[in-house]
Amino acid sequence: MRAVAALAALALWTGSAMAQQASDAPTSKKGKTDDLRQQVEQLKQRVDELSRQEEPAKPAASATHLGGYGELHYTHLDSGNTIDLHRVVLFVGHDFTEHARFVSEIEFEHALIENDSGAAEGGAVEVEQAYVEFDVGERSRARAGLLLVPVGILNETHEPPAFYGVERNPVESEIIPTTWRETGAAVGTAFGDSGVSLDVAVHSGLSTDGTDFEPHEGLQEGAEATANKFAGTGRLKFTGPHGLQIAATAQYQQDVTQGVPGVERTPALLLEGHAMADAGPVNLRALYAAWHFDSDAARALFQDRQQGYYGEASWRVVQSFGFFGRYSVLDNGGATAGTEVRQVNAGFNYWPIDNVVLKADWQDRDGNAGRDDDGFALGVGWQF
Repeated sequence: MRAVAALAALALWTGSAMAQQASDAPTSKKGKTDDLRQQVEQLKQRVDELSRQEEPAKPAASATHLGGYGELHYTHLDSGNTIDLHRVVLFVGHDFTEHARFVSEIEFEHALIENDSGAAEGGAVEVEQAYVEFDVGERSRARAGLLLVPVGILNETHEPPAFYGVERNPVESEIIPTTWRETGAAVGTAFGDSGVSLDVAVHSGLSTDGTDFEPHEGLQEGAEATANKFAGTGRLKFTGPHGLQIAATAQYQQDVTQGVPGVERTPALLLEGHAMADAGPVNLRALYAAWHFDSDAARALFQDRQQGYYGEASWRVVQSFGFFGRYSVLDNGGATAGTEVRQVNAGFNYWPIDNVVLKADWQDRDGNAGRDDDGFALGVGWQF
């Protein structure tokens, strides 16, 4: 680069001197003057070309990103009345280069953790995501760390302004334990411009002692997780025009009891499928998810088969206001048979400004074993 700069300086000095001499020449030599000036311009262009060729490639400048989301809920239900700062989540991301980045989220739940008695009560501080990601070619990415499992509609996109209802729907809270994260590695790739993509992940799995097989109770959340038995998840997704998304996910874990001696081995299989679309201001969503826990212990608890589904329709009347209705059915088992729960929710979202939402909904929940729970809820959510 120094050699090019020296040559450039010499060439420009020489060219300038030649041009000056040419301008001082008699008029009869005008033709030669024009030739000299043309040679000087050509010399300058060549110097510029050499300079660009010698300029080293510069990596993309690093950048750090901050963001977050949160939600506050008031619920007035048969089971009780509460007001709760349900969660505050802070996002920190960093771009190492144009093709490598770090993503993290830290979540504070229920506002308070009390340790006076030596035990955590009332709330939690959790790392929701923490992974490094690399672009592999133009259409693929690989990541490793604490990851969101690629399943359902809300597990990866659950910021409050992005969905209807004060609380997350019961199927994606109890059958799919949103927000579900595991420690491992994943690869995602898109197949050209077809709208089809594939995500494959190998990660830590659920852990249970064999006395309860509810998925949410088996979450390890990356906290010194027992890793005797891993899980594998695969998702095939099609994304099309008008917000169309059709996806199917399968997950298999060889043993959710993590091979602990004296506890019956329990393989587990999760199957999930969903579809969603926008028809102008109308949005339609439908989802089905089912677990199969294959052991006598799970069958004795009526938890060997757990499933749920819901359908939701919403109408964005204007940009800032929309109604919704949802019908959900779920059965996550229990100590006795006949534990199916049916729930209807209806209400509205109001967005006074972008990324801030006010919510209200009415709930009618019917089920056996004291699972009835009717009432209403109010909420406010935000993201930035």
